[in-house]
Amino acid sequence: MIYIAINLLPILAATLLGLAIGYGWHLAVGDRRPIGSRMAILAILGEFWLAAILAGALILAPPKAAPWVMAVGSAVVIWAGFVLPAVAISLAHRGMRAGAVASEALHWLVVMTAQAVLMKAIGLVPPPLGS
Repeated sequence: MIYIAINLLPILAATLLGLAIGYGWHLAVGDRRPIGSRMAILAILGEFWLAAILAGALILAPPKAAPWVMAVGSAVVIWAGFVLPAVAISLAHRGMRAGAVASEALHWLVVMTAQAVLMKAIGLVPPPLGS
């Protein structure tokens, strides 16, 4: 996973963007609960890992379409294939209303798409061959 170290700047920028979107999203939907230090650390680590894995997918995406289409498309496919079902199933099981489940799922789609666009704009560097 050397690509994470090589691409630390775009991954950290995407992490901060994801955190900002999440903060704004929760304020917009009326969630004014204070965030404790444990939740803040979890959010930072989670956003970083999401951005790091997304960066890896963007680096490895085969050039089957225009680079920007692949960047956004990769984020949407990962969201639809993994994030959407996990969020929807987990939150529905916990009894959240359909609107709240949809809002949380949409939040992650926006985060992942924005992160992909930002990392693509900054630029990602593949690891050297043989790594």
